[in-house]
Amino acid sequence: MNLVTIWHNPKCSKSREALSILEDNGCEKEVVHYLDDTPNKDQIMTALTMLGLNPKDLMRTKEDIYTELNLKEEYDYDKLIDAMIENPILIERPVIFKDGRAIIGRPTSIIADFLNS
Repeated sequence: MNLVTIWHNPKCSKSREALSILEDNGCEKEVVHYLDDTPNKDQIMTALTMLGLNPKDLMRTKEDIYTELNLKEEYDYDKLIDAMIENPILIERPVIFKDGRAIIGRPTSIIADFLNS
């Protein structure tokens, strides 16, 4: 199996569950603790392309910082991506990358199918 990369937050139960699924499937993995090693603009844009999403779809809209920054009313892609870089807690988790494709591993039940496709 090829290398699988996960944007991981060890404090998040869904992210820990996703990591466990990767381990259970014998994946060779790269674990990126994205809160400490924040993806740069190119990495986020690549992720968005792989996911087929716009920036808001990759954001945790229930985080306090989302409301504080008034991001609900923001539609400029660059500003939304910059907000994720400056506040990586806004990035939805876990994001899993494999073979030029990506998914947001929620619900975690979709991860095994993604790994085996």
